[in-house]
Formats: sequence, structure tokens, C-alpha cells
Amino acid sequence: MSQKRQFRLGAFIQATGHHVSAWRHPDAQIDAGHNFEHYKQITQTAERGLFDTVFLADSPAVWGGSPDTQSRNGKIAHFEPVTLFSALSAVTTHIGFVSTASTTYEEPYTLARKFASLDHLSNGRAAWNVVTTGNENAAANFGLEHHPEHSQRYERAEEFIEVVKGLWDSWEDDAFIADRESGVYFEVEKLHTLNHKGKYFSVKGPLNVARPPQGYPVIVQAGASEPGRELAARTAEVIFTANQTLADAQEFYSDVKGRLAKYGRSPDDLKIMPGAFPVIGRTEEEAQEKYEFLQSLIHPDVAWGILKQYYRGVDLSGYSLDDLAPELPSSTNNNKSRLKLVKDLASKGLTLRELYRSLATARGHRTIIGTPESIADQLQEWFDNGAADGFNIMPPILPTGLDDFVNLVIPILQKRGLFRTAYEGKTLRENLGLRRPANQYTIQVGDRQLVA
Repeated sequence: MSQKRQFRLGAFIQATGHHVSAWRHPDAQIDAGHNFEHYKQITQTAERGLFDTVFLADSPAVWGGSPDTQSRNGKIAHFEPVTLFSALSAVTTHIGFVSTASTTYEEPYTLARKFASLDHLSNGRAAWNVVTTGNENAAANFGLEHHPEHSQRYERAEEFIEVVKGLWDSWEDDAFIADRESGVYFEVEKLHTLNHKGKYFSVKGPLNVARPPQGYPVIVQAGASEPGRELAARTAEVIFTANQTLADAQEFYSDVKGRLAKYGRSPDDLKIMPGAFPVIGRTEEEAQEKYEFLQSLIHPDVAWGILKQYYRGVDLSGYSLDDLAPELPSSTNNNKSRLKLVKDLASKGLTLRELYRSLATARGHRTIIGTPESIADQLQEWFDNGAADGFNIMPPILPTGLDDFVNLVIPILQKRGLFRTAYEGKTLRENLGLRRPANQYTIQVGDRQLVA
């Protein structure tokens, strides 16, 4: 009898929480961005809740905006993810760590090295969230005058990922025999030098870190543009996506899963996990009150800053927040899929106030409000109807938003048989139900292993 399909859950932990003004909430950890004990607490809470992963988004630059808007951003400064997760791996046992790193503003060798190290330090719990970077402010931090074009960033990303995988395969799993008697530490024939020469990179190798315990750290991706979908179908094992409606989520799920076969992959090789921003109350009325209180914390400068982020090149000075949202620009060199989502929202006849309120919670991800049972119902609807393999939970405020989900919603999902009651394995791949990749330099032939 086949095992019942169950949720995959990630805890998306963003400093004080995901609401744009979360830091102003009395329950928020106000210095969260540079407070290790805060991250330790919420990561251990997620592990107590049997989450698959904790996930940190990241950018190699401060996000833009006017000085007034920036001065009201409680999440503007925070830890670098791989460094933080290396420390958190020592105070946890099972939960996986999804760290964001840029293919546009990093180099394959150093990225491969630090993620291989994190996988070893965590005993096989590392994952790389592959981003091409939508923050154009990053260019000036790396000696560039202009942020590279969207299509160029994705083309570079494809080559980048292949180089990183090749470096992770520098050593075969059993290369290090450490034979004191013979004096041989590793078998020379099990070391492979990459010698990559491509359009964007020239990387000799080999990597000076042993092959990661998982073979490769789990590959995660978040782009939903056409190039993003194709890159995910070719390389990703988990996708974090933003969808507002069941129909949109079903379209995305069907489209990306449908692309896997041409790359020799099966639907189970990729887990699709939309973001969900849950506001939980003991009653529907309490949940709505919590939501409205959060929204009341948004300063007008922040409200206009949210809107200007998407209305690039559009003069909003003649508008009030109660005017209908004007048409948004049709293109961007930043996050194309997110601009489309915002355009779809604005096209529903929203005022500018309604639009910024929709984006202030989870930046276009789905906001769900209700009792623990209602939250579970709303998640299950998507899970049961071809829209999700699980969810990336985005607590409005931290730590209490994650506490509420773990204490109140997880038991309901478990009672329904939709979520685990114990971790299945020791590595992140085992817990996600993903296969461990073979070393690309070897071919299995019967009982013998030949170098390719």
C-alpha cells in the first residue's frame, strides 16, 4: 500500500516577520536581524513543529527607496544566511537550511565551497536557493555600472549551476581511504578536475571540500517568469512560488511539472511550495482584528514606498491612496514574475490603498486569515487540488507568528494525516523524499563503477 501524500513545510524566517511593519508590533523581536538567540529560538520552534526547512531570502545589497522609507525598514540589516545556518546547524538535529545565494554576484567556486561546507557541518541538511538577484542596487557593490539584463542573468545562472554541480563531484564518495599503513590518504583515480570553459566561467577545480553528504545540497529556485520556470524544470528540486488564487497556483503547478519529462525527470523530483502568510486567531473575528492591527502599523511613507517599488518611472504625486490604481509598467529588469502578479492584482479595480495593503503582508504571496481549522482548510484545498506539494509558511511577526502555527495548526494537519509526526530521515533529501544524485563522473555497470 502506498504511503499517503503529505505536506512539505518550510518556515520562511524574515527577521522580525514578513509584514512590512512587523518590527513595530509589540510581540516582535525588535532587534531580530542581528540577534542570534532569536534565530536559534525560531529555528528550534520550526524543528519542534517538524518543518522540513527554515529558509532565508537574501540580497547582496540594501534594498532601495527614499531615505524616509529606508529609515522605517526594520529588516534592512541582517545576517548572511550561510554563516547564520552554520551556527544554527550546531543547535539543531533534523531541520534543513535553505540559504539564498546569487548566481549574478557570486563565483561558482566559492559558492560551491561554502555550501559543501554547510552540508558537512549540518550532516546533510543544506539547500541552495538559486537566485539571479532582482535588486539592481547590487551592481554598484561589485564594480558594475548596470544590473545585468534579466535574460543574461538567467543564461549565466544555467552555466553557474552546472559548474557548481561539477565542483561538488570533484571527489567520489569513497575517495578518502585514509590508510595509515600504506600512507595513502585518497585514491587518485577518484579525484576529478572539472576544467570548465564556458561563456561566463572558466573554472579548473577540483573543489577542496569532500563531496557533500547529500551528493548535492538540495537545489531550490523561486523564479516564475518563463526563463525561471524553464530553469526550475531543468535544475530545481524545490520551488518557492507566489500565487494569489487556486487557479493561478494550479496553472503554475501543472506547467512546471509538465516540463520535467523533457529533462528526464519525474514529477516527484520537484516539490512546489507556494508562500502562505497566515494570520491566526481563536475566532475569525480575532484573526481579522490581528490583521487590521498589523495593517495599522504602516506609516504613509512606507505605503508610498511599496507602491513606488512597482510603479517605476510613473509619477504618483497627483494620486491619493483612495484613487484607483493606475496601470503598472509592462516590463522590469528586476523581478518579472512579481511585477506580473502585482499587475494582476491592480487590474481587479483596487485602489492604491488596497493594493499596498495587499503587498504589505507578504509581497504578493497568499494571505490567509482565520482560525487554526480555517487555516488548515485553506492550505489543504490547494494541496488536494493540484496546486501545491506543500507550503512556505511566512509568519507575519516573529517569534509569535511561528509559535501559533506550530502550536495550533500543525496538530490539525497531523490529525488529518496530512503532515508527519516524526522526521523520516536524517538528511534534508530524505525528509523531502528526494533522491541522492550520483556522481556525474561515474557510471554504474553491473557491480563495477567505471570513470566516465
